[in-house]
Amino acid sequence: QVQLVESGGGLVQPGGSLRLSCAASGFTFSQNAMGWYRQAPGKECELVAGIGSTGLSTNYADSVKGRFTISRDNGKNTVSLQMNSLKPEDTAVYYCNRDRGVAASCGMKTMWYPYWGQGTQVTVSS
Repeated sequence: QVQLVESGGGLVQPGGSLRLSCAASGFTFSQNAMGWYRQAPGKECELVAGIGSTGLSTNYADSVKGRFTISRDNGKNTVSLQMNSLKPEDTAVYYCNRDRGVAASCGMKTMWYPYWGQGTQVTVSS
């Protein structure tokens, strides 16, 4: 059974940093592109960072370029998101999942995204 377990969220002041981690199991992690998604209240689910199966290719939403860094460890089946220079608009629930190349609805099971973890809350506030 596929499991995705996110951790590392919390409350941080603007300009601060957090590192999110995701432990994946139940599928061949090393053969799948992965991504970090987020959903803020009243906003659509957004893919903020993606990484190819080998880790050699990455992509970022314009809103986080230069501030967030995604990485993966195929030996440990983990994907991480280093978030620096955090802004209040980064406040959201963050999820990891496979990057299937199609839009996701965070936390909602669909044909392309049948599994979700519980997510981790990131709150950026002074």
